[in-house]
Amino acid sequence: MNKYIVARPLIANGFIYCLFVILALTYTGYSHAQSSIYLVRHAEKVIKAGLENPPLTAIGKFRAENIAKQLAEIGITHIYSTDYLRTMQTAQPLAAYLGLEIKTYDPRKLREFAEQLKQLQGATLVVGHSNTTPELTALISGKTVKAISENEYDNLYQVIITKQGTTLNQFKSIPSYVNINKNNEN
Repeated sequence: MNKYIVARPLIANGFIYCLFVILALTYTGYSHAQSSIYLVRHAEKVIKAGLENPPLTAIGKFRAENIAKQLAEIGITHIYSTDYLRTMQTAQPLAAYLGLEIKTYDPRKLREFAEQLKQLQGATLVVGHSNTTPELTALISGKTVKAISENEYDNLYQVIITKQGTTLNQFKSIPSYVNINKNNEN
């Protein structure tokens, strides 16, 4: 049996520091920000042959809860997700905490969606996929964004849109668990 320990001290020291930077940028140097858009890929999904719309794994659910905890106090007013179970389950904890509706978007129409997001005021969370999140981030920010590999779940992008221009920040979060079993026994 694998033994996992929650990496709360690591999360507190690493990811919260990143969010402190985000908050500092959002509420100080960029106090005239018209909008801040936070983009994440869905959390870890079940990988099983023939499963077309997989749910999150237990680790993925834990990561979704951590995303909610980290973004809960930054003033999110809009939450968007594709209409897939894994993206909706990633967005759901924050939506429940804030009492917000999750609005869906079509990942095949990213250009139109990017233009829609640019018009929003306030802070927005967008949950997408490994192939759509970097592309959407690039469309909003006008900057080149590196592709996400199929096994990466820890990218957080922040696009700040002001009258002076657009700023892109990218953060890496701490893994949602630490495997303390060196033999990797089942």
